Amino acid sequence: MPGTRKLGKTTSQRMAMLRQQVTDFLAAGRMETTVTRCKEIAPLAEKMISLGKEGGLANYRQALAFITREDVAKKVFDELAPKYADRSGGYTRITRVGTRRGDAAEVAVIELV
Repeated sequence: MPGTRKLGKTTSQRMAMLRQQVTDFLAAGRMETTVTRCKEIAPLAEKMISLGKEGGLANYRQALAFITREDVAKKVFDELAPKYADRSGGYTRITRVGTRRGDAAEVAVIELV
């Protein structure tokens, strides 16, 4: 399990949300959301990229079990993993951008380095 932040959701709701956000983040390479969600997404996305770097069918299936779209899993293994082959970690960057107008939540941008 990632960090201990519950994000106001039950376990199944929280994991479904995180799976979808990690998938969307890996597909786009950049995402704007709250700081706490960014801090939860980062280690999960980095684990998926690490699986891609290791390669192999078992790792591909493990990534598919978490990532909700097959084309994104393929992108992780074919495009992102070779890009970060010489890097031992730290594939994401979180930058705070201010507060959201509606609820004053602190917003950040998470992006691939």
